[in-house]
Amino acid sequence: MEEAAILTDWAFKCYSEGMIGKLVENDEEARNDVETLEMLLKVAIWCVQEEPSLRPSMRIVAMMLEGVVQVPNPPCPFPLNSMSMSVSTKMI
Repeated sequence: MEEAAILTDWAFKCYSEGMIGKLVENDEEARNDVETLEMLLKVAIWCVQEEPSLRPSMRIVAMMLEGVVQVPNPPCPFPLNSMSMSVSTKMI
């Protein structure tokens, strides 16, 4: 579970800093289609929101992937309170 949180945090950081190419450094095909990569990454970040009420339904996810609806910019998947709580828990 901790590894998934670390990967999610890194992916969101790359997204929010505009460095999504770091996520696919060795995948030339993905690097050549940055628009699709960004769309898939945004959908993924929406789907792993820690707060369940923020996650889109599967219907909306399918519509996002099909291009029927625009994918809005996702918020940070970890609310600040839970991140600071997990950091302080690890320090104990």
